[in-house]
Amino acid sequence: MSRETPLDPAALARLSGRRVLVVGDVIVDRYLHGRVDRISPEAPVPVVRLEGEELRPGGAANVAVNLRALGVEVDLVAVVGRDGGAERLGALLRDAGVDPSGLLPVTGRPTTVKSRVLARHQQVLRLDEEDDHPVPDDVARRFVDRAVERLGEAGALVVSDYAKGLLDGRSLPVLLGEAAARGVPVVIDPKIRHFELYTPATVITPNQGELARATAREIRSPGEVVAAAREVHGRLRLDAVLVTRGEEGMLLVPREGEPLEIPALAREVYDVTGAGDTVTAVLAAGLAAGFALAEAARWANLAAAVAVGRLGTAAVSREELARFLARSDGEEVGG
Repeated sequence: MSRETPLDPAALARLSGRRVLVVGDVIVDRYLHGRVDRISPEAPVPVVRLEGEELRPGGAANVAVNLRALGVEVDLVAVVGRDGGAERLGALLRDAGVDPSGLLPVTGRPTTVKSRVLARHQQVLRLDEEDDHPVPDDVARRFVDRAVERLGEAGALVVSDYAKGLLDGRSLPVLLGEAAARGVPVVIDPKIRHFELYTPATVITPNQGELARATAREIRSPGEVVAAAREVHGRLRLDAVLVTRGEEGMLLVPREGEPLEIPALAREVYDVTGAGDTVTAVLAAGLAAGFALAEAARWANLAAAVAVGRLGTAAVSREELARFLARSDGEEVGG
């Protein structure tokens, strides 16, 4: 396994003004906060007395918001319903400095909303409002046309796949082919059902469990991660596979050259929700700014450590990355 020199916080200034196109599945993350005082007499379930509600952008929208927090210009292209969820998501994006005009409304299809009921910061229940059937052909064409139109100004493309019926064989080959033809680096946050469609691309970011399912392998050790990633390289045209491994950190496996093991940096894991979106955003921002893939991956690992120390989805800024780097041990951060 190779090792790298320590990260330079001055490099973060290069992210400012870069432009990234984000396509994929947008989500409204809804948090219902309350307390539990008793068990329901109707069923053996807790009764949560609601005390507050919080809405945050999730999925591809969370990637976009994380990019803006890094000082990156963002184009977001996705599909929403003609409903209150879309209105709320648009407002959240505007508040974060992301233009919501690329959200394409579709009649008869709900905006995806994930409602989490929390008591004393513990999740009690999650309710999902969604339609994950394939979008109609005319919607798929509108989506692809809008994304290709925005691709011309992008320094990188993010494909944020939550398997909600938008990204499939109608859209992915066109988008990835166009990006390859224009020399635009592509970062893909994958779902197993579409694995064979993620080609060509610069890097995909499966977690260890997803990689195991995609390759039908049992994976426990770094060596087994590398072997599985090499199998993926044999099936797809990729520059690298970046495998997220939770408390074990990350493992970057390039098509050529030595793998890079990146230790986890989180001092306390509070909530992993949205951490993958943060990794994707930082990785894409770094590539758009001309970072080497290994450098971008190590910054993404640093951002993940910040993200999991918070409740729910949250954007990580350049300033927070620099502060976390300053507080962390240089040898660990350097890989």
